[in-house]
Amino acid sequence: MYYAIVALTMVVAPLLSIAAEYPGITGLGSLILIATKWFAFWAVGVRLLLAGVTQILRPGFTLKGILGVDEARAHVVVQELGFANVSIGLAGILSILFSIWALPVAFIGGLFLGLAGVNHLMRPHRTMRETVAMVTDLWAAAILLAVFLFSLF
Repeated sequence: MYYAIVALTMVVAPLLSIAAEYPGITGLGSLILIATKWFAFWAVGVRLLLAGVTQILRPGFTLKGILGVDEARAHVVVQELGFANVSIGLAGILSILFSIWALPVAFIGGLFLGLAGVNHLMRPHRTMRETVAMVTDLWAAAILLAVFLFSLF
């Protein structure tokens, strides 16, 4: 289930959403706006909201299942990460209603996912789930930060 949710929210759903609007894209500027909208919604909003809820309710899944850490005393740290993920995720979800939020969400989410991906990269003994988290974090960060940078010009 974990792999399906990650693949759906970080790759499949954003690309399908962009493709659904593709006939209306008239140039690079339109493509950047649409990519920002859908990656902010799916990769930041839905993905981080789901991760956050899981981290709050089942901190052991993140600790043991993803990070390979079996320490019950660390649950509180993962739950606090969950609070941050829920907060950022809700901003991403709401960016679909408040389009002016999409660009800041893309920057915040891209930076967060990029830093998380690099942190996973630095761990030499990753679980398969952590490797998937790393790859998809870096993928989404690259797109989110690229659309943010392109929007500045």
